[in-house]
Amino acid sequence: MTTLVTETDRQGAAGELARPTNPEEVRKYCKQHNLKLVDFKFNDLPGLWQHFSIPVEDLVEYDNVKNSIWQEGIGFDGSSIRGFQKIQESDMILIPDPATAVVDPVCKYPTLSVICDIYDPITKEAYSRDPRYIAKKAEEYLKKTKIADTSYWGPEAEFFIFDDLRFDTAENHSFYYLDSVEGSWNTGRDEKPNLAYKPRFKEGYFPVPPHDTLQDIRSEIILELRRAGVPVEVHHHEVATAGQCEIDMRFQSLVRMADNLMMYKYVIKNVSRRYGKVATFMPKPIFNDNGSGMHCHQSLWKDGVPLFHDPKGYAQISEMCKYYIGGLLKHAPAILAFGAPTTNSYKRLVPGFEAPVNLVYSARNRSAACRIPMYSASPKAKRIEFRSPDPSCNGYITFAAMLMAGLDGIQNKIDPGQPVDKNLYELSESEKRGIKNVPGSLEESLNALEKDHEFLLKGDVFTKDVIETWIEYKWTQEIEPMKLRPHPYEFHLYHDV
Repeated sequence: MTTLVTETDRQGAAGELARPTNPEEVRKYCKQHNLKLVDFKFNDLPGLWQHFSIPVEDLVEYDNVKNSIWQEGIGFDGSSIRGFQKIQESDMILIPDPATAVVDPVCKYPTLSVICDIYDPITKEAYSRDPRYIAKKAEEYLKKTKIADTSYWGPEAEFFIFDDLRFDTAENHSFYYLDSVEGSWNTGRDEKPNLAYKPRFKEGYFPVPPHDTLQDIRSEIILELRRAGVPVEVHHHEVATAGQCEIDMRFQSLVRMADNLMMYKYVIKNVSRRYGKVATFMPKPIFNDNGSGMHCHQSLWKDGVPLFHDPKGYAQISEMCKYYIGGLLKHAPAILAFGAPTTNSYKRLVPGFEAPVNLVYSARNRSAACRIPMYSASPKAKRIEFRSPDPSCNGYITFAAMLMAGLDGIQNKIDPGQPVDKNLYELSESEKRGIKNVPGSLEESLNALEKDHEFLLKGDVFTKDVIETWIEYKWTQEIEPMKLRPHPYEFHLYHDV
């Protein structure tokens, strides 16, 4: 994450044609790649891609008439998408963004993949609940503040690749079962033969094959990501047993990185499926081992100059950077309503598993919620890393929320206090006093968002409708259904009372 974005980043693997930026270039791109179909993708509110496809001829024919898809859009049913419209107001339109057009790296038949923005067909206005629109407004608001003109983002989204993942719940039963040939629990299983080399719990970081059975799968993933125009820096096995992995993308501006994060998840899930495996971005699928986080590197720039660097500051950070950190830490509970948005997220955010539960900042210290990487002395490399979000989040909304919190910190000169350069998990009880922690549940984060969201409303980046819809959705579709159901472990505790 120390390389500036250049024009060559618009190109995929060596020798490929540059990605198009306008409708005319898209038409040429389709002919050059002999594409047969066009796949329109868009994001629902919780954060999954939705899509539908048309023959490529229809795109070309529409573009030859007045009512071009690029201007007029193409209709869909908004009432069938999570977090969107009610049935009596279901008609919505998608307008594709030509700058996102790439050859789909997953489809069997040659397909153009295009990300779309969502609009109201009556008012012709952008849809306020479209996550990509929220991210775009955050970038525009940054420019209006004149604090900076660009924010760069580098999420480290961890994930597991399992060999088997089963679950079911009904009135009379509930279970999940997952397995991996790498699982430490399988050292004694008769696999005819069992070839051993299964990473022990918390010892999966960086082992070479044969411990790391997923090297070739990850290599195929990064080649497919490069084909799709997503620059990748590194891939490796992560700490947990049973196939935890990480692939790091090169940093990009906010909306573009959120686009790339969607393609990242899409490619990882589908390449894993090619190998008869299943990838999950669930934060804590395995009890008693590390969960999957999404440490978010971020920085502000203006006129090509990095603003977070000061050679005389603590960890070489500027006063502006310190205030940005202050905003992140102050608003962290509300941010995590978006950044750690599942009930499962808070099974990861517990002490003892390298999870960043302490709302302090530090240089190099991975037990702090906000870390200042010290790999390079270059001003261009100076950034902060907010470690509490996880990959179950919607990147468009989470990046926007973090940016708004950081800007609020700069605008109001929020002091983050003194850095803590000790292992926060080994502090004495007296040292722990005064250190705030992240929320302990999704309920707590949603309550924090309900009380603390004015910073998100600046510049109309988030609207009250979006925040209210998010809170209502999470309560009714996730928290309350979880509360109603017996947990399997409760039978272990209570069946004989």
